[in-house]
Amino acid sequence: MNNTASGWINGFVGILIFSGSLPATRIAVADFDPLFLTVARATIAGLLALCLLLAFREKRPARSDLLPLAVVSLGVVIGFPLLTALALKHITSAHSVVFVGLLPLATAIFGVIRGGERPRPVFWFFSCVGSAIVAGFALFQEEAASSVGDLLMLGAIVACGLGYAEGARLSRRLGGWQVISWALVLSLPVMLTLSIAVRPSLLPDLGSTSWFGLAYVSLFSMLIGFVFWYRGLALGGIAGVGQLQLLQPFFSLTLAALLLGEKVSLGMFAATLAVVACVAGAKRFAR
Repeated sequence: MNNTASGWINGFVGILIFSGSLPATRIAVADFDPLFLTVARATIAGLLALCLLLAFREKRPARSDLLPLAVVSLGVVIGFPLLTALALKHITSAHSVVFVGLLPLATAIFGVIRGGERPRPVFWFFSCVGSAIVAGFALFQEEAASSVGDLLMLGAIVACGLGYAEGARLSRRLGGWQVISWALVLSLPVMLTLSIAVRPSLLPDLGSTSWFGLAYVSLFSMLIGFVFWYRGLALGGIAGVGQLQLLQPFFSLTLAALLLGEKVSLGMFAATLAVVACVAGAKRFAR
C-alpha cells in the first residue's frame, strides 16, 4: 500500500473517532463539570502520551517547535474541549454538529494565514455564505436555542482550526502522533494540577454512562484519534486528507440520533449539507 492510500485510510479512521467526540462529551457533562472534564481528559491523555514518548525514546522537539506546539495545545487540548463542553451544557450535540461543519473552513483559513497564500475571491464567497448559513440556522431555530451555546461553539471551531493548522505543519517535521503527544505533555503539568484542584467532591456512580463519555474523550478524542489523523495528514497530504473532515457532521448526527436519541430535524440536516457544500467550495479555491 502506497503512502497516499495509507494516508487516506488513517485520516478516515481519525474522522470516525472524532465523530463520537461531541456525543460523548454530551454524555459526560451530564455528571461532570465542563472544566473538570477538560482538564481530566487532557491529564489522562497526557500521561499516556508521555509513556508513548518514553517507550519509543522520541527525540525532544527543537526550541523553535515549542511555540507552535503551545498553539496546538491551546487549540485542541484546552480550547476546543473546554468550549465544546461548556457549549453542550446549553445545546444538544446534534445542534453543535452544524458548527463542526465549519471546521474544515477554519482550518483552511488558518492554513492560508500561516502559509501566506492568496486565495481567490471565490474562496471568500463560499466562506461568507457558509458562515451566513450557520448564523441563520442558529438564529431562526424553531426549538429553543441558546446564543451562549452557539457563541461557545464558534469559539471552539476557531480554536480547533488553529490547532489543526499548526499541528499539520508540525507533523511534516516531527511526525504524526508525536505532534499531539508533545502538545499533551507540554500542557500536562498545568492540566494535572488543575485536575486535582477542581476535582468534584462526589464522583458519579461507576455504572454511570458519564464515565464512558470521559473515557472516550480522553483516550480516543484526545489521543488515539490524533494518532490516525496527523499520520493521515502527513502521509496523504493536508489538502487532500483534510477533505475527510466534511464527512464528520454526517457521522456525528447519526451517532447523536442513535446513542442519545436526539432529534435530527430536516432543517438541521439541510443546514449541515449546505455548510458542507460551502466548505467544499472554499477548500477548492483555497490555493
